[in-house]
Amino acid sequence: MQLVGEKGYLEMIDLMYVLAQPTAAPIGLSDLLFGISGLVGGAVGAWLTLWFLSNQSIGKAQKEAQDIIDRAKSEGETLRKQLELDSRNEQAARRETFEKEVESSRNEQKEVERRLTKREDNLDRKLDTLTTKEKYLVDLDNKIKSREGQVNKREGELTDLIAKHEKVLDETEAEKKQVLLRISGMSEDEARKEALKAVERECQHEAGQIVQRITDRAEEEAKENSQKITLMAIQRYASEHVSDSTVSAIAIPSDDMKGRVIGREGRNIRAFEKATGVDVIVDDTPGVVVVSCFDPVRRAIAAEALQKLLDDGRIHPARIEEIVEQITKETQQRIIKLGKDACIEANIQGLHPRIAEMMGRLHYRMSYGQNILRHSIEVSYLCQTIADELGLDGEMARRCGFLHDIGKAMDHEIEGGHPAIGMDFCKKFGEKEAVLNAIGGHHNDIPSTTPYTPIVMAADAISGARPGARRETLEKYVKRLEQLEGIATSHKGVNTAYAIQAGREVRVIVDPDNIDDSTCAYIARDIAKRVSEEMTFPGEIKVTVMREMRTVEFAR
Repeated sequence: MQLVGEKGYLEMIDLMYVLAQPTAAPIGLSDLLFGISGLVGGAVGAWLTLWFLSNQSIGKAQKEAQDIIDRAKSEGETLRKQLELDSRNEQAARRETFEKEVESSRNEQKEVERRLTKREDNLDRKLDTLTTKEKYLVDLDNKIKSREGQVNKREGELTDLIAKHEKVLDETEAEKKQVLLRISGMSEDEARKEALKAVERECQHEAGQIVQRITDRAEEEAKENSQKITLMAIQRYASEHVSDSTVSAIAIPSDDMKGRVIGREGRNIRAFEKATGVDVIVDDTPGVVVVSCFDPVRRAIAAEALQKLLDDGRIHPARIEEIVEQITKETQQRIIKLGKDACIEANIQGLHPRIAEMMGRLHYRMSYGQNILRHSIEVSYLCQTIADELGLDGEMARRCGFLHDIGKAMDHEIEGGHPAIGMDFCKKFGEKEAVLNAIGGHHNDIPSTTPYTPIVMAADAISGARPGARRETLEKYVKRLEQLEGIATSHKGVNTAYAIQAGREVRVIVDPDNIDDSTCAYIARDIAKRVSEEMTFPGEIKVTVMREMRTVEFAR
């Protein structure tokens, strides 16, 4: 085809050249037709040649374009897979770094929480110790004033007796006095002074014996009466032993659920912590997710909400917000009901609804494993029993004891100690001055203005110290006793020490040859100070230092 086209093309050129030349002879019709046909054939051949060549170029170009597109797609797919792999690796590295930082922050927060709890317990113990000391000093001051009155009365009697003796001597023995004066060589004034001194010494000795005898009898009767009232109050109220736990650990059906709790890139756990205000700890412990928070009510809401989400299986941010809101409303209703039930159980009438609600929040607060709401009800009964024995208003005492720890329901939200917080809160709702003083002064933060405040202090100590009120493991119990005895025996001159009464008293026996009575008092104070600073314990610990001297001789 290509050759034909080229031949026709050449013939057409030759024809055009011939036609262009001047001819001597005329051209015939046949030659003209032959030239035209050659011209037409050449044109057709040229067109076919060009069309064939153009089709071949277009096909080849299309094939090359398709190859380029296929190679581009293959390279693009490879590049996409490489980018996805790099992105996943980078995401995994960032997640690991984030989890390490979160774990470190949680550990630091746990340590801070532990230190704050220990500091709070130390402050409570110091307040209890100061309260007891102040009460002892007040009693001692009252005894001293009573003794001063008795001594003054006795001095008046002695003055009258001396005057009578002087009168008798002046009337009946004037002559004898003159004889004695002449014999002794003393003047009358000097003799009178000597006689008065002798009588005064004799009367002072007798008065001292009387005062000591009266003081001993008063102390014995006071001790017997206080023990009687305390034992009767404890016997008349028998409460349950502590059984609640403060650990908020949520059991999960399988470890796969931990991934669902965390969510994609941690969105579920972040949404849950934001909605509840708690920390969710997901570690390597099998089958457990831990909820941590200072506020016991928020911790309870979070634990219940997380358990419901695990049971439901649908865990995503929108569902989390819905469940948390629902559990919060249910918990608020439960708190109100618990407060009303506690008021009914303690027989407290006319209490403001806000105060009753705050008392219901104490159901979620623990102290050494002791439920504060149950502790408040127990203290209210003990206060009534003690007040009845003392002839005071039992209803007022019961109200003071019931509300004494109400500040603990708000001490996570308001700065300050729970006595001052509770007193300010109840003052807003019109509680009486006796109740406010009992709330604010049951840890001796403010002076007692009514007899109900020391009653609440005594009932609070009884409730916290009774057997079974607060829980302690055997290992911690033994360790505390060993530490107590170790502090006592570390002093020079101490032979041995014994921790008794479940660690509430330590008896120290010293070497009588090297330790005198004044040193015993110093050792007792030093041991008590070290125990307060170095140990963590509920209530108070009594330190008794004993020194005994025995001298044995044989008569033969």
